[in-house]
Amino acid sequence: MPVPNDQSTRRPGRAALRLVKTRDLSREEWLSVRRQGIGSSDAAAAIGLNPHQSMLELWMIKTGRAHLLSQSDPGDRTSATYWGSLLEPIVAAHYTHETGNKVRKINAVLQHPDPDKTWMLANIDREILGASDVQILECKTAGEFGARIWREGVPEYVQCQVQHQLAVTGKEAADVCVLICGQEIQIHRIDRDDGLIEALIRLEREFWHYVERDIQPPPDGSESADRALRSLYAHDYGDVADFRDNRAMSAVFADLQAIREEIATRDKIEQQLKQTIQQMMGSSSRALFETGSVSWKRSKDSIQLDVSRLEADHPYLVKSYLSPKAGSRRFLVFP
Repeated sequence: MPVPNDQSTRRPGRAALRLVKTRDLSREEWLSVRRQGIGSSDAAAAIGLNPHQSMLELWMIKTGRAHLLSQSDPGDRTSATYWGSLLEPIVAAHYTHETGNKVRKINAVLQHPDPDKTWMLANIDREILGASDVQILECKTAGEFGARIWREGVPEYVQCQVQHQLAVTGKEAADVCVLICGQEIQIHRIDRDDGLIEALIRLEREFWHYVERDIQPPPDGSESADRALRSLYAHDYGDVADFRDNRAMSAVFADLQAIREEIATRDKIEQQLKQTIQQMMGSSSRALFETGSVSWKRSKDSIQLDVSRLEADHPYLVKSYLSPKAGSRRFLVFP
């Protein structure tokens, strides 16, 4: 691929700027700094390639609307983020043991040195010292579920993160060291890709324009986008939005109706096919086919609380254990 002649794909020269030192920053101060631009861990979400976070949810965070979203507990010791941070030094130490490359932590948020890209920020897990062929170390951890996406190599969203780091720093290559299920280490080399970096910067710039103009990016159909919309518009006030003269929105609604009809038809076909197999299985627990298998097993009997009887016999006891539950908006479609 030819290297575009553009400042966005500059070769190593000007060093990244140190926007702020992070050693003594509180969590609130660190989050405030992150809102000033797109960090390397934001890169995939900013261009719509993060499977866990949509552009819309990231936009809420960058525009100061994060308080509307349900907040995770930073001290939650069951979260992947907690264990990733805790194990990062161990992963880095093992990387040094495996490769012989010495590493050093950078306690700073880095900023792209070009005046038109000051919104490009990066946090680097470790810089690699004294190696001519690689300069950055990115440490990752993956549990049982996360291990699946590493089977084919470095996931796409991590590649975006690393190419963003290379763009900000002007470096040539990074190693990604991942600890899988607490017992397997993989080391992957990612070389600088100037063509990818150029595209990455262009798409990130488009996202940052949404932030600067305080205009929502389009939703992408993900659970993350659904969370964002439910957080932005948690309440309705009884008024009517009339889109009958809006041809674009009327076309969207017509497409929605057509898709729902198609889904209903396919659901019925799925049920018919499933029932045909069940009819032939009879009392068998499993059935084998050329391309796979199915199981049809009875679950174990269980016991459940008879709420109606409890309410009838002990109404005041039940009332003392009731707690409020916030309502939510339902989206219904009418012909």
